[in-house]
Amino acid sequence: MIDAASAPARLTRPQLLAALATSAAAGIFLWHFWALYPFKLLVVLMHESGHAVATLLCGGSVDVIKISPNEGGVTWSRYVPTLLHKITISSAGYVGSTVSGCVLIATAARARTGKLPLLLLAAWTFATALLWVRDLFTLCFTLGCTLALFLVARFGSALLRKLLLAFLASFSVLYALFDIQDDLLHLHGSGQSDADALANATFIPAIIWGLAWGALSLFLVFITLRAVIGANTREGSTPTRANVDAR
Repeated sequence: MIDAASAPARLTRPQLLAALATSAAAGIFLWHFWALYPFKLLVVLMHESGHAVATLLCGGSVDVIKISPNEGGVTWSRYVPTLLHKITISSAGYVGSTVSGCVLIATAARARTGKLPLLLLAAWTFATALLWVRDLFTLCFTLGCTLALFLVARFGSALLRKLLLAFLASFSVLYALFDIQDDLLHLHGSGQSDADALANATFIPAIIWGLAWGALSLFLVFITLRAVIGANTREGSTPTRANVDAR
């Protein structure tokens, strides 16, 4: 048992909301700032990982995950092309980014040191590089993320770790919503978004799929924040004498 006075504290509700709001504002007003570029690529990797996980859950196999310098990404996989599989795998990119963000929000709020979550993120980027990366750019990026996350987990302060988790959470959700808008408006002229793929498969317009993913993403963020803030409020009103450091 560790005395509560000496144990690393969880982020308070004001701290968590301030961290989330700051990272969201940075994403909105400093979207093209060079320092955000690595975080954009990391969220693209989350997006593609969502496709990969959904493919595996549908009984398929993943061949390659590739991230491009222009913030694009692609996942090559093989699966039985049923309509359900297409909907599940195509939706898993955007929704997966949001789910990842929600998990990170909850983790940032609950973690006492933030070390274990960052080590798990480092393990995820390393596993992705090992299993599915075949090109030099994606390999350098994923291994660079592995090293950076490990160094912060190993040498960063508890507050820095938790603030980084909160930043990644907010940025992941924000990027997913911006990406949905970008793809639907075809701002890059590709016309090959996940929504387009589902529109071709289901004859439901791409904008309907995008709006549905956006609404689901906002709902997931809402219930996550409500659960986290409610938990923080209840814990703050009940003092405890000792806590176990669960990292």
